[in-house]
Amino acid sequence: MWQDEILEEIERIRDEHAKSFNYDMRAICEDWQRQQAQSGRQFVTLTPARRSNKAVQPTEQK
Repeated sequence: MWQDEILEEIERIRDEHAKSFNYDMRAICEDWQRQQAQSGRQFVTLTPARRSNKAVQPTEQK
């Protein structure tokens, strides 16, 4: 079976990070937010695209 070395490395790094927080998702997210705040970079939050409330009409089949 074909294996992707890059994906394996990413998965290993992610697992090590999660393991350091005992796989606690809240703690992992708080760490990401802390790292983001300390980075000094500007981050933006995009609003979701508006959806149309119009019902989709079925196409006529011939």
